[in-house]
Amino acid sequence: MKAEPQFAFLDEGSKKEIRRASLKAVAIPGYQVPFASREMPMARGWGTGGLQLTCSLVGKDDVLKVIDQGADESVNAVSIKKLVQATTGIPVTERTEEATLIQSRHRIPEVPLTKDQILVLQVPMPEPLRKYEKKESVTKRLHAESEYSGAWLMLFEQIMKYGRTTTGADHPVLVNGRYVMAPSPIPRFDNPKMDHSEALILLGAGREKKIYAVPPYTEIRSLAFEDHPFKGEDFSGKSCRFCGATGVFLDEFYIEETGMTEYQCNDTSHCADRLERQGEKEVQHATI
Repeated sequence: MKAEPQFAFLDEGSKKEIRRASLKAVAIPGYQVPFASREMPMARGWGTGGLQLTCSLVGKDDVLKVIDQGADESVNAVSIKKLVQATTGIPVTERTEEATLIQSRHRIPEVPLTKDQILVLQVPMPEPLRKYEKKESVTKRLHAESEYSGAWLMLFEQIMKYGRTTTGADHPVLVNGRYVMAPSPIPRFDNPKMDHSEALILLGAGREKKIYAVPPYTEIRSLAFEDHPFKGEDFSGKSCRFCGATGVFLDEFYIEETGMTEYQCNDTSHCADRLERQGEKEVQHATI
């Protein structure tokens, strides 16, 4: 007799273990919870941590959205959507508002998330202290003692050398006034979106075997000095060349035909929604 395929690929025991780790992560915001990372039909480093969270949480009534660096149509995003849809039969969408479960690599959608949504972020390196401390046993002790002087010193050295902090992405944040956390390689522009977000944010690192979380309405503060406040990428005076959006994260391109630098929405579905409301046809975004 042929065995029935597992719903959402993972067996029920694996899902329960990952859910238990997720619940612990929600109970202790910013704390990295170890879990037994499973083998997935994709290479580690391509989102296996996020995919395991998605497969453990997804239900038959969910609607899935997957984005990779702002794009719904990238190879990574399309592959993950195909796997989840093939093993669950749930619908997928490109509209942020329609999704109940969103898996993302390197971006938080431009549309504000709601209490009925879960955002899963793929994480390559969950330990924010790893840049200056290689031993896991030491980083665990530093977190336990709230000893984050190394993280502050790293930012101070950047300011002394360059006049500003140079963390283009994955800028460390303080969660609920307790744990310093790596927000995943989202741009600095997206860090404030985590602060008091209505949605539950789960972060999964498959290769490093860690899960951590930002529960809804949790205080998130990007590490910064009083005389050098935190600043995200500045797109003042710039707008998307397609939909005209301002106040969003923009990609910069040099257009050879015109010899000019132009900008476009990094969040392609947000751009498409604006164009649809404006009665314009869909455009093909260039990628970087």
